[in-house]
Amino acid sequence: MVQLKQAISISLTKQVQSTAQALASTMLEDFAKTQQTIQQAAQAPHPSLGKVLDVRV
Repeated sequence: MVQLKQAISISLTKQVQSTAQALASTMLEDFAKTQQTIQQAAQAPHPSLGKVLDVRV
């Protein structure tokens, strides 16, 4: 009976650990994609830069 409880406990622990690793991996991939998007947006030229001049005489 004790061995069965231990085996179930170990099995559940392994499943939880596997799930946590999968979620962490997904989170890190999403974080990397977000960082790339932010870097690309920072490198993009301003949409109206140089198209309009404010001149007063």
